[in-house]
Amino acid sequence: MSDTKIKNSLHNADYKQWITEIKQKFQSSQIKASIQVNSTLLEFYWNLGNEIVQKQKQHTWGSGFLQQLSDDLSAEFPDVKGFSYTNIKNMRQWFLFWQQVVGELKTTKSQQVVGELMQLPWGHNIAIIQKCKTTDEALYYMQNTIKNGVSRSVLIHQIETNLYVRDGKAITNFEATLPPLQSDLAKEITKDPYNFDFLSLTKGYLEKELENALTDNITKFLLELGSGFAFVGRQYKLIVGGDEFRIDLLFYHIKLKCYVVVELKATEFKPEFAGKLSFYTSAVDGEIKGKDDHPTIGILICKSKNDIVVEYALRDINKPLGISEYELTEILPKEYKSSLPSIEEIEAQLEDESAEAVGNE
Repeated sequence: MSDTKIKNSLHNADYKQWITEIKQKFQSSQIKASIQVNSTLLEFYWNLGNEIVQKQKQHTWGSGFLQQLSDDLSAEFPDVKGFSYTNIKNMRQWFLFWQQVVGELKTTKSQQVVGELMQLPWGHNIAIIQKCKTTDEALYYMQNTIKNGVSRSVLIHQIETNLYVRDGKAITNFEATLPPLQSDLAKEITKDPYNFDFLSLTKGYLEKELENALTDNITKFLLELGSGFAFVGRQYKLIVGGDEFRIDLLFYHIKLKCYVVVELKATEFKPEFAGKLSFYTSAVDGEIKGKDDHPTIGILICKSKNDIVVEYALRDINKPLGISEYELTEILPKEYKSSLPSIEEIEAQLEDESAEAVGNE
């Protein structure tokens, strides 16, 4: 169809009437927006995306239709940025992406999904449909975002590091050692594997180097662990019966209301690692756990593991433990001398970050 024919067909009575109806609906949504800014606007976007799809089925308005629609709506509302050509396309894509999901679900469930979509900011919605490969994956990120209230940058990071596949996948004994509700929540805070792509280590690195690198990148490490983790300390000292022990990394999980011991191993999992981790969780329970805290959880993150060996190692342990692997993408040649900071430098950095966080509250 020629440009002239497109313009003529897009200025007939049917099209002009539709533009008028859109104008009236948007003006109505603007009034309601003062009460429910996000959901009202997204309802408008959803309905407009639906109407665009239906109009394209009913009329032969040509490939210039979306650009013309953008131009006309932008002329009607010159101060509104939401009617750009890109955003008009996004509305159509968003509706088409979820239309199939909604159509396959029962009425009640489909209404729930649409309602959840309206709870997400528009930028989150577009990131999900543009980066997710399947509707199941998209549903996971939508619900995870609502549950944890993550920012768009964190959401994009989660999608790019494939959290959908890794989330809650550690081998654990939580079902046997924790009450049902606590067990389910604890399972959700684990991953397998953990993604440490933000680290640069030399070939043949040791556990101390791995630990130092993670604490040097504590903000990114907390992002990988997930929401709810509060950093307590590295090489955390415990005195048990007069003997001194050191925990690699100690956290407190705000939602679970419990301490989380994280031990790092730059080697393949060995059964004795589980025994040591069990001892640390018992020691934390006995020495620092408060009366209102839930039982301490132990997470071992190792270079590799044999799943069957892990399952046997956890079978008769009565402390809640989870075993995962980690993955790295960048290993530098050994001749690159590590530039890892000293313990004093790490502690100073953590103090600076803590002071900055307090100042931003």
